[in-house]
Amino acid sequence: MPEEFRPALVAYLREQANPAHKYGHQPRLYALTQQIVAAEQLVVDDDVLFAAAFLHDLGVFIGHRPESPEQLKQWDHVAYVREQAPRILADVGFPSEKLTAVIEVIEQHQPHDTPTSPEAIVLRDADILEQLGAIGVLRTAAKLGSDTRFHRFTDASRSLQRVLDTLPQQIRLEATRALAAPRIAALRSFLLALDAEAGSHLE
Repeated sequence: MPEEFRPALVAYLREQANPAHKYGHQPRLYALTQQIVAAEQLVVDDDVLFAAAFLHDLGVFIGHRPESPEQLKQWDHVAYVREQAPRILADVGFPSEKLTAVIEVIEQHQPHDTPTSPEAIVLRDADILEQLGAIGVLRTAAKLGSDTRFHRFTDASRSLQRVLDTLPQQIRLEATRALAAPRIAALRSFLLALDAEAGSHLE
């Protein structure tokens, strides 16, 4: 069966995830795609969606990305995945005829991208959801000290405010908007509480 590649791909991503907490994004993201697909009653290739959801962020893992801060500023993690995906997917037994579709979805998963397939639209929407709400706060806070862009609480706070200001309106599907509503409210509430507690002394 084609889906037999899934346990091997999951095991590979769990092993490669560094820091370890980065692994959780993959199964959460795939679960969100399933909610969106069901609510929108979309016809998608679930093998493509699964593979793209689990592979799309490989290039941000320590051990796969550059160590130099200067190189990191220029790093294209999507280009890295595009290069690595054929070998990885072949190793886990992924259907070769679906490889191009997986790469296209990965290339179009970021908010600034224009998705051109149902799978890409769903993954991009789901990835936006993962940047909102309590999960968005946790993922951003976890970058402090391990991401060269995040040195202080104010870096995390500004990043979360940008997410709140820019990402909700980039969602494509009505089902995603419904899922986003409580996450948007939670993120807004968190930022208001943060400002009330710390004010200009957040640092």
